[in-house]
Amino acid sequence: MPTLHLQLCPPQPPATLRALGQALTQISTTVLHKRSAVTALHIQQAEPSHWALGGAAPEAPMALLEIRISQGSNSAEENAAFVAQAYAALQAHLGAHTPLAEASYVTVLEVPAENWGYGGLTQAQRRKTGPPQTATGT
Repeated sequence: MPTLHLQLCPPQPPATLRALGQALTQISTTVLHKRSAVTALHIQQAEPSHWALGGAAPEAPMALLEIRISQGSNSAEENAAFVAQAYAALQAHLGAHTPLAEASYVTVLEVPAENWGYGGLTQAQRRKTGPPQTATGT
């Protein structure tokens, strides 16, 4: 149940955003073993005049990607693999004609299970009781 927050410069066409969203969701599913049905992605875009790198407008596409996951749910190797594969996806979708700015970042943020959840339950509660039952008991 990760959330991904992606900030981009310059703005991209909708088709690029859709493809990138699908790629990042797939990477979180295959590398971090997260359920795609509860993987949320939020994208913010900025014009180069609203972004600075070294005090100047960037000359290459830039991206800042943060993913929030439950603390301890993945190994250091899985987190590193996510960083590498997510960066590669950003490069493939955003920097097809120009390499991404070196200061494009991918960050894995681990949140304690007691402070993180969805559907009204924390991850710590889900670990103790399992997912909530639906009206039909499934």
